Amino acid sequence: MRQQFGTTPAGPGEYRDNTAGLVRPKDAATLIIVRAGAQPTLLMGKRAASHRFMPNKFVFPGGRLEAIDQRLRVEGELSQPVMGRLRKATRKGVTDRKLRGLALAAIRETYEETGLVVGRPAEQSVNTRHRVWRQYLAQGAEPPLEHMDFIARAITPPYRTKRFDTRFFLIHDQFIFNDPEHISHVSGELHQLHWLTLEQARDLDLPAVTRWAIDIVEKRLELAPSEQLKQSAPFVRFAGQQAISIEL
Repeated sequence: MRQQFGTTPAGPGEYRDNTAGLVRPKDAATLIIVRAGAQPTLLMGKRAASHRFMPNKFVFPGGRLEAIDQRLRVEGELSQPVMGRLRKATRKGVTDRKLRGLALAAIRETYEETGLVVGRPAEQSVNTRHRVWRQYLAQGAEPPLEHMDFIARAITPPYRTKRFDTRFFLIHDQFIFNDPEHISHVSGELHQLHWLTLEQARDLDLPAVTRWAIDIVEKRLELAPSEQLKQSAPFVRFAGQQAISIEL
């Protein structure tokens, strides 16, 4: 990723002082939604200028893993190939419940940031006190976990003051439960939400990692959805200043 796309310039306060300790990455997830058409389109938005991490950059919806994402009891499970990839290169003690929670976090953050319900008709009633999940479930939807693909993982470089261990998930538009045009900057975190072709997206001000993810999506879309779920996922992390990439 680093060799092909370079690094993402950081603003004031985003570079770690050499005297400061290394920041431990926080678990996060993002969701890439592919909408079919003459040319596939992806849902992206612009991060608010007030963000301390990558302000004003165009990204996919996503955010940090929350405890509720690991506790929420909903129907369905990630496919065996997807869960197998998620288990690779994880620390000892990371549970399947946490890995499943990352996929749920991607859906929750997408709903919170865009108003888009990624789901299917719910087969059972689920109760929760969590505000965002309660609003999502009130739509009569449940997460389509079996159809979510895990396509990449990346850890923010160590020279940053904020770091994330992000898993990138992909889902197709048949699992958009509400109107795909019903998107809005609900939380205020993402603005200028649009469905963009891959080439339109590449013309925007993107973080290097997002540009890298778009290339992965493009290769995935050359295959049938059932085959996409079986493909490996690249994982980029850093040892000092050196980027290391492996396949999961």
